[in-house]
Amino acid sequence: MKNRKTQFIVYAAVLAALYVVLTYAQNILLPGTTSMAIQFRISEALCIFAFFTPAAIPGLTIGCLLFNVSNASALPIDWLVGTVATLLATVCMYLLRNVKIKKIPVLGLLMPAVFNAPIVGAELVFYLSDAFTVSVFALNALYVFIGEAAVLLVVGTALYAVMIKNNLYKRIFVNSNN
Repeated sequence: MKNRKTQFIVYAAVLAALYVVLTYAQNILLPGTTSMAIQFRISEALCIFAFFTPAAIPGLTIGCLLFNVSNASALPIDWLVGTVATLLATVCMYLLRNVKIKKIPVLGLLMPAVFNAPIVGAELVFYLSDAFTVSVFALNALYVFIGEAAVLLVVGTALYAVMIKNNLYKRIFVNSNN
C-alpha cells in the first residue's frame, strides 16, 4: 500500500476485527472466560502489536469497544471503562516498545494488567458489591491483574517471540510508522 493513511486504517480495522472474532470464538468455546472476575481473553495478546505499529492503538481499542457493546453479558459502563483501559494500555505499550529486559518488552507486556486491574477492578466493585471497600476492590483488581498478566506474559510473550524470530512484523507491517 502506497498511501500510509490507508495502510494505517487497514491495520487498525484488521486488528479490531481480529480482537472481536477471537474474543467471541473464545466465549463460544469456553463460556464466561472472557468476562468473569479472572478474565483470560486470549485476544488481549494482540496488544503486542502495539510494539510494531501505532495502528494497534485505535484498532484494539475499537475491537474492545465493539466486543463489549455487542456482548450481552458486558456491563454498560464497561463499554467506556474497558475501552479506556485498552486505549491507555496500548498507548503505553507503544511508548515502551524499546524498553526491554533480555530482548523482551516485559514492562510493556504488563501495561494491560496495570491499567485494567484498577479500572476494571473498581468497575466490578461498583456493579457487584453493595458498598466500596478497599479489600473488595483489591481482590477484584488482583483478579483482573492475574488474568491480564497471565495472557500477556504467556501468550503475548510467545506471540512476540514468534514475530521477532521470524521477522513477521516486517512482512506484516510494511512501511508502518513504528
